[in-house]
Amino acid sequence: MSQASETHEHHGANLRDYVIGFVLAVILTAIPFWLVMSEAAAPSVLLPTILIIGAAQMLVHLKYFLHLLGPDGTWNISSLLLTILIVSIVIGGTLWVMYELNNNMMPWMF
Repeated sequence: MSQASETHEHHGANLRDYVIGFVLAVILTAIPFWLVMSEAAAPSVLLPTILIIGAAQMLVHLKYFLHLLGPDGTWNISSLLLTILIVSIVIGGTLWVMYELNNNMMPWMF
């Protein structure tokens, strides 16, 4: 019987990267929480600020935890973009169908 050798690929991630990613994620979570709870920003500024910080947090997760923004992440990025496209089509189509059904079944409400 032959023993199968296990090979583990190391993608350049180390504890330092995970700690940096964790600290950035906590900071990017705490800022919107503080803005909402302390009412430090006007409501018209709050939503765009939260959306921008949310996008920054997604980039932090992609870089530090999912390792998709590195040099070896080309196929992973392609898969992620295809997934985003398919999910967007499914959600958009569902909302479109539900809107049209509501409009056709209850036209007096519009």
